[in-house]
Amino acid sequence: MILATATLARRIEHAESTLITDFARPAQARLGETRVFIQNIGGGTAVAAGPSAPFSKIAGLGFEPLDEVALEAVERNFAQRATPVRVELSALGDSDIATRLTARGYRLVGFENVLGRAVAGLSTEATDVAVHPIPPDRVPEWIDIVTTAFANPDAFDAPPSQEAVDRASIESAFAEIAAIGSVHLYLATRDGRAAGGASMRLTDGLVQLCGAGTLPAERRRGVQTALLQCRLADAASRGCDLAIVTVQPGSVSQYNVQRQGFELLYTRAILVLTP
Repeated sequence: MILATATLARRIEHAESTLITDFARPAQARLGETRVFIQNIGGGTAVAAGPSAPFSKIAGLGFEPLDEVALEAVERNFAQRATPVRVELSALGDSDIATRLTARGYRLVGFENVLGRAVAGLSTEATDVAVHPIPPDRVPEWIDIVTTAFANPDAFDAPPSQEAVDRASIESAFAEIAAIGSVHLYLATRDGRAAGGASMRLTDGLVQLCGAGTLPAERRRGVQTALLQCRLADAASRGCDLAIVTVQPGSVSQYNVQRQGFELLYTRAILVLTP
């Protein structure tokens, strides 16, 4: 069992904060600072790159003091880019921050769950799904596969997502993921056919599992399990000790990772201020 302490949450939230920075830096270099805003705040990171960018958010708050003057400046920069301020706030952080945000007009719009497991000790299953890291010339294929998977979400018994994103925005997000140097991409096949794709990011002994999707026709055939087991084995070989995944509560993704030994560590509240 993993003890979900504030110290562990700080480590995970710091990794999430640096992840959105890794997303945003290439976009800022390409589009300029007038389009993409990046700022450290309260021990976390704020990124505003337009309302459709998945990394437009504030991550990592709750473990250092929050200066409301600095927050007000961040809010102005988001408003200048017509971007709602989305804060993802760990339940293990300072609860007073949520009180202060709601007093400023932030609305609670949903939750997401953070699950983790030790990387070591994974047992693998025999399967007809083959998983391999992909070469650079197959990156466009990977982007198309995971975009198609995310554009056709699986049905599950839980509240609907608070996000509604069009295919073009999903495709753009996965193109950004594929361009990050610290992210590793994987392709799953069955009988020689593409079945799904996934990615992982390694940072300070953590492996963040992200961007996993299965094509609709290949679901319920062990594709996600194979992608998960391959990434965990690779992360173990690279010296990681802890794997983290963020999922929508009650989703098929949560069910899949819990079957592979992941435990619920904590929930993040999602609060939004609309400019």
